[in-house]
Parts: sequence; C-alpha cells; structure tokens
Amino acid sequence: MELITMDQASAHVDETVQVNAWLTNKRSSGKIAFLQLRDGRVNFQGIVLKQEVGEEVFHQAKSLGQESSIRLTGIVQRDDRSSLGYELLIKSIELIGASEDYPITPKEHGTDFLMDHRHLWLRSNRQHAIMLIRNELIRATYKFFNDRGFIKIDPPILTGSAPEGTTELFHTEYFDQDAYLSQSGQLYMEAAAMAFGKVFSFGPTFRAEKSKTRRHLIEFWMMEPEMANCDHEESLKIQEEYVAYLVQNVLDHCQMALETLGRDQDQLRKYTKLPYARIEYTDAIELLKENGFDDIEWGQDFGSPHETFVANQNDQPVFIVNWPKSIKPFYMKENPDNPETVLCADMIAPEGYGEIIGGSQRIDDYDKMVENIKAYQLDPETYAWYLDLRKYGSVPHSGFGLGLERTVAWICGIEHIRETAPFPRLLHRLYP
Repeated sequence: MELITMDQASAHVDETVQVNAWLTNKRSSGKIAFLQLRDGRVNFQGIVLKQEVGEEVFHQAKSLGQESSIRLTGIVQRDDRSSLGYELLIKSIELIGASEDYPITPKEHGTDFLMDHRHLWLRSNRQHAIMLIRNELIRATYKFFNDRGFIKIDPPILTGSAPEGTTELFHTEYFDQDAYLSQSGQLYMEAAAMAFGKVFSFGPTFRAEKSKTRRHLIEFWMMEPEMANCDHEESLKIQEEYVAYLVQNVLDHCQMALETLGRDQDQLRKYTKLPYARIEYTDAIELLKENGFDDIEWGQDFGSPHETFVANQNDQPVFIVNWPKSIKPFYMKENPDNPETVLCADMIAPEGYGEIIGGSQRIDDYDKMVENIKAYQLDPETYAWYLDLRKYGSVPHSGFGLGLERTVAWICGIEHIRETAPFPRLLHRLYP
C-alpha cells in the first residue's frame, strides 16, 4: 500500500492508499463523518461511513481534536465538488499525535493573538496559500535568472560599510570593529558582476527603520541582480520581464492558493503584458500637483499616497524614472540629460502596493565615485575595495533590488506585509 500526499491523488483513483494528515475541522451527520484535512501540500476532505468502518473507527473519527495528526488508510475517489477534485473514503485511522484545546479555532481572532501564535497560524488555509505563493516566487526567481546565464553569489550579512548610510542599520561589535547587519548586498554584487558578468543574490536584509506601516518589515528578503556591460535601459527591460514572469508563474502553478485568497486572476493577467509604463519623476511631480497634492515639491521623496496615485493612472506596474540626485544613494550614475537627476527607477506596483523594485545604473568612473563618496560625507578608506572596481577594468553596469515580501503582498492581494513572512519581524515584535 503506497503512502502518498493528496496532490498525487489523480494517479491513484480507486486505489487504497495511506495519507499522513492533520485534522483542521470536522462535522458529522448521523452515520457519516466529514473530516477536513491537510497533508502539508493540499487541503482535502475525508469521509468516514459508519456502516463500512464500524462503531469503533466511526467514534474515533468523531472524537479527534482539531490539529490531531493521523495516518489514514482509504480509497481515493473523484469529487468534482471540491477544489482539489478528489477526496478520501477512509477505512482506518491511526492516531499519531493527539491535540486538545487547540488555541486557533474557526472563530474570529484578533491580529495580536494570531501573531502571538504565528507558529500555529501558519497552518491555516490563508497563511498556507500565501506561503505557497511566496515559495513559487522564489522558485521562479531562480529559474528566471539561471535560464538567462546569471550566477548566484551570496554577499555577506555582516558588513563594515553601508550602501545607503548607517542611520537605519543594526549596529553590532565585530570583535574590535564596528559592523552592521546588511541593508543590501548591492556593493558586493557589483564586485561579483566584475568577475562573472551577470549575477544575482537572494537573501535577508535588515532595516532599523522605526516604521509601523503596512508596507514595512524590519527583516525582509531581497533579490538583487547586478549586470556588467548593462545600461539603465537594458536593466529596465530585465526588470519588467522578471516581474511579468513571476506573475505568470504564480498564475500557472498556484491556482488553488489564489482561489483560497480570493485573488482576482483576470487582474493579475494584466500584469503579464509588456512593456510597463514609464513616467519621469519631474512629470510625476507635475501630475500630482495638478491633482491636488500640494504637499509634494520637486526634490522630495514620494509617500504612499503619491505612489498610489501615480500607479493608479495605469493598469500595470509603472516605472518612475530619473529621480533627483539629492535623495538617492551615492553610487547612482548622473543622468546626462539632466545632471540634477540620476539614472534610476522605482517600479510601483498597482492597487496601492507601492514600490517593489528600486534600481539604477551605477557610477563607473573612479574620480566621480570618489567625489560622490566625499560629498555624502562617507569615508573613502572604508570604500577602498569598492573604488577598486572603478580602477581595474571598469565597465558600465546596472542592477536592482526586488523586495520579496512586498511582491508577495501585491500578487496575493493582501493588505498587510506581516502575513507575507513566515515569522515577521516588526517594530515591536520579535516573538515567536
């Protein structure tokens, strides 16, 4: 008798199999019990018929506590009424681990309660669906870049310098030196690009930003490619192809998860159409002021309402390009058409989800980089290794970073970013 997971049910119709599962809910009516089950891959239904299993097994089925772990023996049957398309006609039940007084019941619970029980909340249908989509985005990311000749390089998490200053970094002591938890692997990825041409990293980053908005986490994951001999225009093309690819793969491989979340799949399909719209920062400022946003002036960064309004002018993600030099990091290349701006772009997701990608062409001239490092009041000695990249065979190069959790929130259509990480780290939350 084969032990299967129920996503393999189509290959075992009318066969007797074994399935390991947890009980999520149950109900009984006279001589039939309906068990709502999950096996870690999919949710499915098990049916227990008293006349077929006898009094003892039937009583056992009705007595199981929520989240009890069990091994079931039964026959796989087609069931067109279920989203899975199959159910299990149960013949016997082996109790593996009993569960009593499970704290997360089918009733409504407050957010703080659910976050305190995040280790259990992950088992719920909604959270399970979100994590499956997160996993698909990671899988698709590796495939996208591997198929295009990128090499994965892992930058350090502990660094002695910061790509965007140290005001929002977590400080620690590294024996007799100052060190910081990485806010980006970008500088190291630039070094890797000079060795391998096209590279990407995918790992955790940290921002000590005291923000409590629905878009911010203290610890989050970034995907950061860097490309030698690549200008800003080429980078923008790769960015939009990558995002459209992610959305398409979720549509192709996460149908049940999207249905669980009630996500509008027709809307998602619009995001697979290229190219995405672009708007100059200067034009975006004018658009905002023409529409009653008197709180924004040229040279200021955008807040959530500004991003949302600009994004809502399109039915797809939009690039806001060529931002003022004064509000961007030191490493961005000056725009030859307007030296007050730099060759960069933020990709703004539609439906109010804000920035999901930030990218730019990097300065490739040694003297210009030294000038910028000093202008930003950074220590040239700390960045000596970074300057070496401009001394020994420098080339035009570009890169970007995509925030995984914001992208998950957007594609899932969920309101708060805290649901997009298995164990989110928020301003006042380090447990569990």
